[in-house]
Amino acid sequence: MRILKYLFLLLLLSLVALSIFVATQKGEFTVEKSKIINSPKSAVFNYVNDTKNWQDWNSLAVEDSLINIILSEITIGKGSSFTWDGKQGTGDFQTTNTKENDSINQTMNFNGNAAEVSMYFKDTIGGTKVSWKAKGKMGFMYKVLTAFNGGASGIIGSMFEKSLNNLDKKLDYEINTYSVKVDGLVNRPETFYLAQTFTSEFSKVGKNSGIVFSKITSFCKKNNIAISGKPFIIYHTYDKIKELTKLSICIPIKDPIFIIEGSDISSKTLPPFQAVKTTLTGDYSHNKKALDKTEEYLRSKYLTADATFSHLEIYTTGKTEINNPSKWTTEIYYPIRPKAAAKPAAVIPQSTGENVSQPKIEKEIPSEF
Repeated sequence: MRILKYLFLLLLLSLVALSIFVATQKGEFTVEKSKIINSPKSAVFNYVNDTKNWQDWNSLAVEDSLINIILSEITIGKGSSFTWDGKQGTGDFQTTNTKENDSINQTMNFNGNAAEVSMYFKDTIGGTKVSWKAKGKMGFMYKVLTAFNGGASGIIGSMFEKSLNNLDKKLDYEINTYSVKVDGLVNRPETFYLAQTFTSEFSKVGKNSGIVFSKITSFCKKNNIAISGKPFIIYHTYDKIKELTKLSICIPIKDPIFIIEGSDISSKTLPPFQAVKTTLTGDYSHNKKALDKTEEYLRSKYLTADATFSHLEIYTTGKTEINNPSKWTTEIYYPIRPKAAAKPAAVIPQSTGENVSQPKIEKEIPSEF
């Protein structure tokens, strides 16, 4: 009996000593991990900035098939958030601020411990350097847990390292797997559409288009306007030197409508035109390769671009349909001047031995809205 009392007293003293030890440990922590991701900076930023993708690379989700993740209505940029409940605990992330292709700031709550989290993206040799930093405070129970697992770095740092490795593997395939095919001459039909027109830097087209596509789609739903195809962008001008473009972000509609004066959304008609069509399968970051290949085709076939506008892009399959960038499809159309029927030899020299195929008739793509 006396031995049991001594053992109980020893256990009690050990618990007191442990409590004192844990209580005297610093509650603040700072953890930072970095990794070079083998993908372009804009592609990495856009992928990470969309919380729908987190379950595909964050280690909490990758290692827990039964984890329950609930996304907010907004999934991209400031205001997006998600909560999770899994075998390693519960928590939430909320994006508080972003800087295009530069940084993402978030708040994180993990098992009752709060932290400010930042991710930074920097061009470097071999791809993009991603630095992930968390700074916060630990509660008593988390101090106990970290005391036996290498501190906050042993838990949060490990999660960051595993997640960055997952991100690199995921993007190495998803972003860098693509194909470009020049389909040749086609005839585009007349199209009625709603649009918002403005000037934008190349690097901000993706962000701006997502916002405007959503805005026009909501406008259509609110006013019972039938959408009749996939969203597209008309690039009126395309300055490669200044990396600046004047563009219209468009949603096709079944019939033309009247919109009151003063609205930033306009109703327009795109007349039928002949074009060279190119299909990009893969992440949109490869669009420059698709544009270059199309222009090379125009030169090789002695085709002259129509200056009415630079080109048109239709997003036939994107992130709203599938979460895998390697399977996204973008159709690119370069308008061309019809060839004079009376002077075929002047258009295609006989020495080339090539003939330009007859244009195909493009059909409207069924709407999935």
